[in-house]
Amino acid sequence: MILMTARYFIKDGHRDQVLADLKEMAQEIKKSEPGCISYQVWESNEHPNQFLLCEVYVDEPAADAHRRTPHFERIISGRIVPQLEKREREFFSNLID
Repeated sequence: MILMTARYFIKDGHRDQVLADLKEMAQEIKKSEPGCISYQVWESNEHPNQFLLCEVYVDEPAADAHRRTPHFERIISGRIVPQLEKREREFFSNLID
């Protein structure tokens, strides 16, 4: 399994739109990405303009395929990234089940 975390630092005034876009993304993933085991969005308790995405994929090819989907290009690359001050991503491999 592969865990990908992404921390979104959202520009002021864009939080609600980013959240709406992420909800749409979650629906697209549920419909068309069987390799995605879990897709969760967390909000910082201290900084409401910071989200943490936690995504679990069955393997690295499934995680790679996710980033090549039309909905990733449309929603994440096209709409969300322009609303961010920055984005930090990390990938982790599971060591213990």
